[in-house]
Amino acid sequence: MKIEIWSDIMCPFCYIGKRRFDAALEHFAHKDDVQVVWKSFMLSPELKTDPSRNMNELLAEHKGISIEEAKGMHDYVTDMAANTGLTYNFDKAVSANTFNAHRYIHFAAQYGKATEAEEKLFAAYFTEGRNIDDAQTLIDIALELGLDTTKLAQAMSSGAFADEVVQDITEAQELGIKGVPFFVFDRKYAVSGAQETAAFLDTMEKVYAEK
Repeated sequence: MKIEIWSDIMCPFCYIGKRRFDAALEHFAHKDDVQVVWKSFMLSPELKTDPSRNMNELLAEHKGISIEEAKGMHDYVTDMAANTGLTYNFDKAVSANTFNAHRYIHFAAQYGKATEAEEKLFAAYFTEGRNIDDAQTLIDIALELGLDTTKLAQAMSSGAFADEVVQDITEAQELGIKGVPFFVFDRKYAVSGAQETAAFLDTMEKVYAEK
């Protein structure tokens, strides 16, 4: 079974969705027969990386609301994340363009580490307040995953995997995907959003039974 997941690192619901999907996969009797493929999606492709700004400021500007209102919206998501076992620190989250992070995930996928890379990047962004558009941050995460940092540096400086990111985004448009997370099961069924664990498990069992 092939499960494709369109996601963006800056999407708070994507991390929650990943955690719930992970839980479903752990309870799926045939998890060893599942291939997970991470696909790039950018919620704010024009966003300029600015380490001096956090997500509260970014949301306030994007929505045309006050900082306090933005914090209130983020508090709601923070509580949702906490119920999934995640810690969100929006006051620390750095405003960063995610294109290079998506390139990095494609790099990690070569070595079967895309899921681990996603997890590390989500944690870096939402919990640790690290700049995921920073070359040193990506190298540090590569070290944590045991990846070849020399090859990573060469890939990032050469513009490698940019085409793959663009292709993922184009594919999402062709499939009519408007938001993330978006999970596609064997190109037959889809689960949209950070659904409860049961929704993912039920879909996996349905697809497997039909095979």
